[in-house]
Amino acid sequence: MTNTVIDEAALSKQIEDLLVKRNLRGMQDMQSALQTGYYLRAARILNKCKGHVLIGTGFPVVDTFETDGPVGAIALYKALETLGATPIIVCGPPVSQALMKDFRVHEIRVGEHQERTLEAFQALYHYQPDAVLSIERPGQAADGGYYNMRGESISARTACFDTFINNAKCPTIGIGDGGNEIGMGNITAALQDLNIITSTTKVDELLIADVSNWGAYGIMAILSLWNDIDLLAAVNLEEILTFLSEQGSVDGVTRINELTEDGLDFCEGESVILALRKLIGRA
Repeated sequence: MTNTVIDEAALSKQIEDLLVKRNLRGMQDMQSALQTGYYLRAARILNKCKGHVLIGTGFPVVDTFETDGPVGAIALYKALETLGATPIIVCGPPVSQALMKDFRVHEIRVGEHQERTLEAFQALYHYQPDAVLSIERPGQAADGGYYNMRGESISARTACFDTFINNAKCPTIGIGDGGNEIGMGNITAALQDLNIITSTTKVDELLIADVSNWGAYGIMAILSLWNDIDLLAAVNLEEILTFLSEQGSVDGVTRINELTEDGLDFCEGESVILALRKLIGRA
């Protein structure tokens, strides 16, 4: 099957529907707030990238980080590298320390607003990115703070990636699954019915999914189609989760160090990848 016989708009809609099918945290109900085709548009942005792509991720949970976000960031990092781009994962400790031996990492830290803004400007000037993307990265609420799904403040442990998004001179993409992530400012009104302190940070393209990691796979499916390479076949979820677990990751829902994403066994993610591969005729 090739892209000459696939209706790309219809494919994007199929991907959008598949990735919120479980409706774990109300994202299926948010679809109507977005213009359909968002996975297609995000893939179009990344398909053009041949320079740096900044991928912000890492959601603080107690004194460590959750599996949702870094898994998708690693998968997308490898995919973009395969396609000739130079991805950089932007994150704060402890996830930055966990990844920097194996990946290009730009570390950000908690600090005053002026310091964070200067840091972002310096990094954006240095990298001159073709795109800036966020996967399951906390977004600032209306009061400037950061909050988890329980409504607890995580500001003291959250380095600011919002400044990168807000000051980028290139396309920005956000992937989230609950309403408190970077990018959810695009649909603030629609999120009011959810029991969560929402993010107000906006992006050029917001992508939603039941698990944010899965949003990365949705983009990769379309990139696979266009570049005639099965990028999703290279994703080994058990291997990535085992690697992160050894670095101290926890499930964001259960807060337990296990090979799960948002309370779901990794086989759920594998089934999503298989379904996406079937949509593009690769399985």
